[in-house]
Amino acid sequence: MPAAARPIADAADDAVTAAGERDAEAFESAIARLSGVDPAQVGLLLGTVVRHALEEGNPDGLDSSDVRDTLTAVVTGAREWQADVDPQVVLLLLAGALGVHEPDPDEPALKADVSARHGVLLAAHLVDPATFAARLERAATELAQHAE
Repeated sequence: MPAAARPIADAADDAVTAAGERDAEAFESAIARLSGVDPAQVGLLLGTVVRHALEEGNPDGLDSSDVRDTLTAVVTGAREWQADVDPQVVLLLLAGALGVHEPDPDEPALKADVSARHGVLLAAHLVDPATFAARLERAATELAQHAE
């Protein structure tokens, strides 16, 4: 994994583990760490993990009901312990991960903590925490290859 991605990967792995355990204190700590690094890089890495998970879980492709079901499951599950989860943000991140939404440059960007929190909740729903580190490694390697 590229050295620049290591702090993001470590914090994201901690956040997904905390989300899986519904450990609010550990989750907040990891989100604070993620919020302290470049939000575009955090989004790119988490978005790639999410895209891979969606592609693997839906090898015949996704349709609108698959997206709706994922959105509903993420929001419903997260609200049990994260009351401030925003379905609109989850939908934006889901659409971004699928490559069907480009942020409007005239709109303000999501705050780093909001983007990180919702991105982790989405990833944690789709990926087993035990496999998340390996998935991060795969995503970082793919992104590094595309950057060359």
